[in-house]
Amino acid sequence: MMSESPVAPRVRFAPSPTGYLHVGGARTALFNWLFARHFGGTFILRIEDTDFERSSEDMVEGILEGMRWIGLNWDEGPFYQSKRLDLYRQTAEKLLASGHAYYCFCTKEELEKRRAEAAAAGRPPMYDRRCRQIDPAVASARKASGEACAVRFAVPEEGSTSFDDAVFGKVEFANAEIEDFVLLRSDGIPTYHLSVVADDIDMRLTHIIRGADHISNTPKQVLQYRALGAPLPVFAHVPLILGPDKTRLSKRHGATSVMAYKDMGIVPEAFRNFLALLGWTPGPAYKDREIFNSEELVQLFSLEGISKSNAVFDNDKLAWFNTEYIRAYSAEKLLPLIEEEWGKTGFTPERPKEEILSTIDLVKPRARNLKDFAGAFRAYFCDRFEYDPAAVAKFLKEESVRHLLAELASRYESSAELSEASAEQTLRAFAEEKGIKAGALINGARVALTGQAVAPSLFAVMVNLGRERTVRRLALAPRIA
Repeated sequence: MMSESPVAPRVRFAPSPTGYLHVGGARTALFNWLFARHFGGTFILRIEDTDFERSSEDMVEGILEGMRWIGLNWDEGPFYQSKRLDLYRQTAEKLLASGHAYYCFCTKEELEKRRAEAAAAGRPPMYDRRCRQIDPAVASARKASGEACAVRFAVPEEGSTSFDDAVFGKVEFANAEIEDFVLLRSDGIPTYHLSVVADDIDMRLTHIIRGADHISNTPKQVLQYRALGAPLPVFAHVPLILGPDKTRLSKRHGATSVMAYKDMGIVPEAFRNFLALLGWTPGPAYKDREIFNSEELVQLFSLEGISKSNAVFDNDKLAWFNTEYIRAYSAEKLLPLIEEEWGKTGFTPERPKEEILSTIDLVKPRARNLKDFAGAFRAYFCDRFEYDPAAVAKFLKEESVRHLLAELASRYESSAELSEASAEQTLRAFAEEKGIKAGALINGARVALTGQAVAPSLFAVMVNLGRERTVRRLALAPRIA
């Protein structure tokens, strides 16, 4: 099988730190991580930071932070291309020595002029290979004299370059359509095409799993592998991630930075599960399942499950995954995540840990995200909370209801116990006595106790808050603004 390997695979994730870790990059990293873990291989992290103007330490840390949040631990690295320039220059020298590369003395201005002329004439704006005609000895002498030059790969002028892709099958490009691409710029800085091949060979990578937008780069890399006498890795190009409108995922569809989803209150395992299913399926035996923990994803992952079709990033689906994971998490597992949200808002709960844990269990079925625990659910954890104006306007607009709730408070204060059954019995008996529908008191009490129109069972809330808080908050009903 294409995804199998006689030796433990070596794969890599190689982001460029010109931006934070985005959704597409995170999915690529996840697929490589799952593949390595499935086969007991090695997952390597390489930072492709040779774009010195746009790369930054902050971006590197942002990428590492995003990977840690998703739970993607690497086995080797991070390696930085900026510290491996000698390797790239040595690789270029090998290609020059074997006749697979040549010096190009064309200036940037000359190249731009010729491209414009070609475009005006309806020709592909490709390099015309004129420096390829220079005798190598003459070219070397010109370089030795100090003339600025780049190094270009000499693409065969006839035939084609092909490779077998684990996702798309055989992919072939006519060599006539491949430009003599630059390997080293005149300042000695490598291009992506050179550095990626030199690193992948040096790091003994067996599989290259990356986005389908790299397919057009692959023939240039295959040519270098062959010129250097190195065995080809298995290439697997994964489908792109699109927005709901089927265009390339971008900021107009919402957040694309992975850490933005953390800030939205998404649980990391929910994001990982959602991401894994963007362009991959575990097989027909699991067609009715969508929730998979990390161990299951590792066990089931294979390149054969990757789709040829582009994936669609559905924010509503991610929200569904998040609610499912929050419900499934134990209170103990949720607590540190919730505490992080509380820390962001400067919120301190006013209840002991045991009560906090039982409260998390009470409200988590209604949580959309972790931010709810610092927002809509604040009333469950302390007495400093705000009332939703819409809920007040809807359920506490009648002064009579407010005063009845205050009177109901005294009934609870004098009752022998406060259980769900006794709390409900007390309220319904009080409503019957006053000739009012129980629903009006239930809805009003819910707002008075939690500040919200929607909450778990009112009587479960009362028991959770305890008699003292329940009585105090109901007694305040007439004064709620």
